[in-house]
Amino acid sequence: MRVLLIAGGWSDERAVSLSGARGIADALGALGHETVWFDPAGRLTELADAARDADFAFLNLHGAPGEDGLIQAMLDRVGCPYQGSGPAGSFLALHKAAAKALFENAGLRTPAWEFLTAPPPLEWEPAVGYPLYVKPNLGGSSVGMGRAEDRARLEATMTVAFRHGHEVLVEEALSGEEVTVSVLGGEALPPILIRPKRCDFFDYASKYEQGGAEELCPAPIPDELTAETGRMALEAHRVLGLEGYSRSDFLVVDGVPYLLEVNTLPGMTPTSLLPQSAAAAGMDFPALVARLIELGMQDRG
Repeated sequence: MRVLLIAGGWSDERAVSLSGARGIADALGALGHETVWFDPAGRLTELADAARDADFAFLNLHGAPGEDGLIQAMLDRVGCPYQGSGPAGSFLALHKAAAKALFENAGLRTPAWEFLTAPPPLEWEPAVGYPLYVKPNLGGSSVGMGRAEDRARLEATMTVAFRHGHEVLVEEALSGEEVTVSVLGGEALPPILIRPKRCDFFDYASKYEQGGAEELCPAPIPDELTAETGRMALEAHRVLGLEGYSRSDFLVVDGVPYLLEVNTLPGMTPTSLLPQSAAAAGMDFPALVARLIELGMQDRG
């Protein structure tokens, strides 16, 4: 097949996107596909024509465009199949406040939170209390995220977060262990236990710098916890209307998992979390890429 490999874009996660795409290109070549690179940055108006000439589009974008559903909507309009979720599910997952509202409506545990659409007045105090995390509402890879122990630190972290967008999520800072569970083709893959080495949460450096975190897969956690996080990941996937695959991140507090967020275009370097889980399930990286293409063709072929 002629595969349009879409990577890069203009979000803060551009470099991560391009890095992962190189491994995907190698896998596509090993599978016998022809790869055509496409970077939406500066070429968005050419996407429709490029997609019409392709048999399939493989997206490796992080943040917007990509996780916001824009590229998927354009591909839908020209009838080019692609892996993963469509425009609506992609945007709901990227919009942290909307996703958490749907999680709560479905009875899925998630840390207490508040949604801010503008910097609050100096006298404002969060109802969730301290300590807390401040996150840009749109985006991923923990870009712009910070922890606040008091009002002064909160002001500083909100200033940083608002530089990355007009919406910010303030979230209760629970203390526990981080676990991530990937969903592939309607099944939960083996979970991964994440232990950051450089700070108290899985920030950008922990995710992408060598030695930033210890990632144990399959996670050495009780069978009951594996089953519960798997159930919650599958339910979150369903609640958001996702397709093909996703990755749900959890914080486990005294054995109880809290759902943090769901990623619709998880990292795809060969050592990223989703490929690690797939490997634990007996699927090497080219086989994972092949499975994602198969699922995308089933959904949109």
